[in-house]
Amino acid sequence: MGQLELSDVSKSYDQQTHVLKGINLTIEQGEFFVLVGPSGSGKSTLLRMIAGLEEINSGTLKINNRIVNHLPPKDRNLSMVFQNYALYPHLNVEQNILFGLHAKKIDKKEQLKRLNETANMMGLSELLKRKPRELSGGQRQRVALARAVVSESPFCLMDEPLSNLDAKLRAHMRIEIRRLQKRLGLTMVYVTHDQVEAMTMGDRIMVLNDGKIQQIGQPITLYNEPANLFVASFIGSPKMNIGKAVIVNQNVVIENTLNIPIDIMDIPQTLKDRYFTIGIRAEFIPFGSTDKKTHEVEVINVEQLGNETLVAFEIGRELWTAKWIGQWKISAGDKVPVQISADYMNFFDSDSGLLIKAAAVEKQREVIAI
Repeated sequence: MGQLELSDVSKSYDQQTHVLKGINLTIEQGEFFVLVGPSGSGKSTLLRMIAGLEEINSGTLKINNRIVNHLPPKDRNLSMVFQNYALYPHLNVEQNILFGLHAKKIDKKEQLKRLNETANMMGLSELLKRKPRELSGGQRQRVALARAVVSESPFCLMDEPLSNLDAKLRAHMRIEIRRLQKRLGLTMVYVTHDQVEAMTMGDRIMVLNDGKIQQIGQPITLYNEPANLFVASFIGSPKMNIGKAVIVNQNVVIENTLNIPIDIMDIPQTLKDRYFTIGIRAEFIPFGSTDKKTHEVEVINVEQLGNETLVAFEIGRELWTAKWIGQWKISAGDKVPVQISADYMNFFDSDSGLLIKAAAVEKQREVIAI
């Protein structure tokens, strides 16, 4: 039995268009669970429904096996960290952290004890008398986290808490939040539109789009075996290379341009006489050495990232990317040899978008090991 359960939960503001529809989800105690999806997918609305800030139109929400649909936020024994920090500008750091405890009339000695422990843990001991305007973005975020931690609620909700921070600080705070969650044993539900945050922080990820669950699973499972084309293109950076394909004379012909030999036994029967969609990750299109070259492509763009190089090229109407480890002296307009194999392709139904056959994980690991 999970610590939090949603059964057939739906939300609509006009009784016609559903913001969320038929959400079924179980989150286990001590789990770091990430809700990810594009803007407007319904992830923040779902979080607010769990918190009690939005009404549930239909379905049931249970926390610790107790139905809480009717309970106000203060009675759900959870804490929440908002995107905009939600600090009181006229109160100092200490007062902001203790505000919730003061409202609950917690004993002052207990308040002081929790304050000192939390401030030490979050590195805020020297900042307790400062006002929010005197703090950096990262410091304000730590105050918001401290306010959630000091409540000692076993369940913590976070709504895009790092979106206002710069890239370096975001990377640091990802580690701090994950370490804090493990140390305190919190059950955490974390909303983000950033798939890198989702992949690096979550024990499990739920991908939402248009108010519907696309896939739930461990980050590596979503990466290797995306349930549909949406998950395939949303999870992973750069996104998965996609192309329309058909089988012709024991070849996969992609975008009427690229011919790749394939063992006909590897193709599901349902795909043999019609168009379908293939997807292949950028790291599985290696540079083609003299004896392994399968195709030659013209470079459209090069991104030098220092530790790796992204090489873009066209396959028919589609723009594909190859990701090579290290620094490559390549320029736009160059023709480079590549190695493209059907072993690393995911096969999708073009009409439904659903995954029909995933790429061979063992083959992928061989390429990564190289």
